[in-house]
Amino acid sequence: MTEVLRPLWTPSPERLARAGITRYRRWLADTHGRSFDDYESLWEWSVADPEGFWASIWDFGGVKSHSPYARVLGNAEMPHAQWFEGATLNYAEHLLAHAQRPDAAAHPAIVFRDEAGARAELSWAQLAAQAGALAATLRRLGVRRGDRVAAYLPNIPETVVALLAVTSVGAVWSSSSPDMGAASVLDRYRQIEPKALIAVDGYRYGGKAYDRRDSVRELVENLPSVEQVILVPRLDPTLRMQAIECAAAASPAQDGCAVAAGGGAAAPGTAARRVPVTTYQDAIAHAAAPEFDAVPFDHPLWIVYSSGTTGMPKPIVHGHGGTVVETLKSRLLSLDLGPEDRTFWFTSTNWIMWNFLVSCLMTGSTILQFDGNPGWPDLDPLWRFAADERATFFGTSPAFISLNMKADTKPRERFDLSALRTLGCTGSPLTEEGYRWVYENVHPDILLAAISGGTDPGTAFLDASPMLPVYAGEMQCRSLGVAVYAYDDAGQPVYGKVGELVCAKAIPSMPLYFWNDPDGRRYFESYFDTFPGPPNVWRHGDWLELRRRPESVTGIIYGRSDSTINRHGIRMGTSELYRVVEDFPEVLDSLVIDLEYLGRPSFMALFVVLRHPSNGLPEALKKAMLDAIRTRCSARHVPDDVFVIPEVPRTISGKKMEVPVKKILLGQPVEKAANRDSMGNPGSLDWFVEFARSRTSR
Repeated sequence: MTEVLRPLWTPSPERLARAGITRYRRWLADTHGRSFDDYESLWEWSVADPEGFWASIWDFGGVKSHSPYARVLGNAEMPHAQWFEGATLNYAEHLLAHAQRPDAAAHPAIVFRDEAGARAELSWAQLAAQAGALAATLRRLGVRRGDRVAAYLPNIPETVVALLAVTSVGAVWSSSSPDMGAASVLDRYRQIEPKALIAVDGYRYGGKAYDRRDSVRELVENLPSVEQVILVPRLDPTLRMQAIECAAAASPAQDGCAVAAGGGAAAPGTAARRVPVTTYQDAIAHAAAPEFDAVPFDHPLWIVYSSGTTGMPKPIVHGHGGTVVETLKSRLLSLDLGPEDRTFWFTSTNWIMWNFLVSCLMTGSTILQFDGNPGWPDLDPLWRFAADERATFFGTSPAFISLNMKADTKPRERFDLSALRTLGCTGSPLTEEGYRWVYENVHPDILLAAISGGTDPGTAFLDASPMLPVYAGEMQCRSLGVAVYAYDDAGQPVYGKVGELVCAKAIPSMPLYFWNDPDGRRYFESYFDTFPGPPNVWRHGDWLELRRRPESVTGIIYGRSDSTINRHGIRMGTSELYRVVEDFPEVLDSLVIDLEYLGRPSFMALFVVLRHPSNGLPEALKKAMLDAIRTRCSARHVPDDVFVIPEVPRTISGKKMEVPVKKILLGQPVEKAANRDSMGNPGSLDWFVEFARSRTSR
C-alpha cells in the first residue's frame, strides 16, 4: 500500500482569503478576464506569456512611472532582453511612497536593535527626511547620475538611509560589511571606481569593539577615484575628521597610494592627496524633501557581487526597473507582505538578502534590523527580538536552524512568537528535519518560505506561496514568471530526477551586465556557455529535482552542481550526505569532498566537526555513519575515510566552501583556491592546507 504524503502545513481558508495572491487572481479575473484555478496553471501562463504577466505586475503593483513604456518586452533573448523600453522611474521613490501615509510621523519604517539590546526607530517621515537631506548633500558634493557610491557599513538604519539617498540621485549603490578585510573590499571596489565612500568608524560583534578607521584609510588610499568620504561614527559619536590624508601615485602606472595606515607624510616621489570627510550628522543636518531622478528602466541601481571565494568577485549590475517589478511580484504575491507586517531577515550588507530586506519597504512593511552576533551570548537574541517587536515575518538560514536543532532549543516555549505568519529561509538547502523542527518548535501554523535564488538573478527561482501546502524538505513552487527547469545532460527537462537548475526565459531582474565587462564575455561565460542557444539558457550551477505534487511542482536543491559527487556514473548532491551525517547528535557539522585525480581512483573524504573532539573519532561512530550513508543514501557514495576537523570553512553568508577546499586538496595554492577575506572563518582553511601537504608528502 502506497503511503500518502502529508504536508506539514496547509493554509487556512482565512489565510488564503486575505492573501495578496488571492487579490491578484481576483483582479486578473475582473480586469483581464483571466481565471486560474490553481497555482500551477497561473505559473504556466506567467512563463508562456511573459509580456502579459509582467504588464499585470506593473499595473497591479502600481508602478510609479514618469513616462510610459512602448512595449513590455522587446528583444527577448538572454542576456540582452529589453524590458519596458521608454519607461522612466526610480527605485527609491517606490520605497518612500509610504512616507505619504497619514500616520507617517508616528508609524515606524525601521526598528533597529543591536546585540547589546540598544533600540532605535525611524518613522516613515524621519526616513524620508533623512534620505532627502543626505541626497541633497551628495548632490552638493558632486555626486551625479551614474556615479558609483560605495558603502562600508553594517546593518544599521543609516545604511538604509544612504541607499535611498544614493539611488534617488540616480547614482549606483554598492555595499560591503565592515567585518570584511580591506583587501577583499578593494577587490570589489577597484573594479567599479566609486566617486564617494560612506563608511563607519567601527562596529561591535560578539561583545567586542572593532575599530575600522585604519581600514577606511586604506580603502581611500587605494581607491584614487574616491573624492568624498561620509563618515558614520558608531564607536565614537563625537568623532570629527576634516579629511583623510594619503599619497597620490606620482606615476599613472602606480595603483593607488602607498603610505602607512595611520596616515603620514607623502612618500618621496608621491604627491599628497587630501580627501574631504563629512560626518553623517552634518550630512543630514539640513532638512530637504526627497527628490527622485526619473531614470530609464534599465538604469543601474546597485552592484552586488558573487561570493568571491575563488577568483575576483563578479560585479553584478541590477537595474531600477527590474528590481521594482520583481520586488512587487515577490513581496505581494509570494511572501504576502503588506503595510501591517513587521519584517525581519538576519543578514549583513554583504548579502543580497540585505537588499531584499530593505526592498520590503516597498510594500509599506516595517523592516526590523539586527546588528551583531546572532549566537552571542546564546541563541536567544533573534528570537527575543522577534517576540519583543511582534515580527510577522522572520527570515533566517538553514545554518541558524541547524544550530538551534543541535542545541535543542524550543523558541516557542520561551518566547511569544504568536505574531509570526511566515518564516523565511535561504542560503543553503534546509533538511526535512529542519522543516519539522520549525513547525514543532517555532510555530505550528506559519508559512515556511524556503526559497532558492541568488545574488546573480536578483530573484528566487524556487519560491513560496501562501496558497500552497508545505511538504518536508521541498520548496513549494517555481517562482511566477520564472521558467525554471531541471535539465539532464542532453538539455531536456526532467521531473523526479536530479538535473541542472536552468532558467529558460529572460526575467526583468536578471543582471543588466557585469561592470567593466565591455564585450559581455564574462557575463555570458558565467551563465550561458553550458546550454548555448538559440535560445540561450541560464545555468545557475545548482542540482535541482522537480517533483510533481497535486497542487504544484515542488523543488529540492541538492547543492552546487560543480561540487556534486559523481561516482560510478551516479550523481548525488552533497546535502544528501550532510542530512544523514549531521543527524548524529555527536556531529556538529560536516563537509564531504570527492577528489578525482586523472588516471587514479577517486578518493572521497568525509570531514566532521564533533561535539566532543577531544575524544577523537570513536570507531563505533565512524562505522555507524558509514553504514547510515550506505543504507540511507547509496552504497556507491560511502566515503573512503572520515577525518575530524575543528570547523567547516564557510563564506560570510554561511555556505560551505566545498569547491575551494576541493581545489586545496587537489594541490592548488590556498591563495588561488580561496579568498580568505570573503570567509566567515578564514583560519579554518589552515587545517586543510596542512592535510593536503601531509598527504602529498606520503
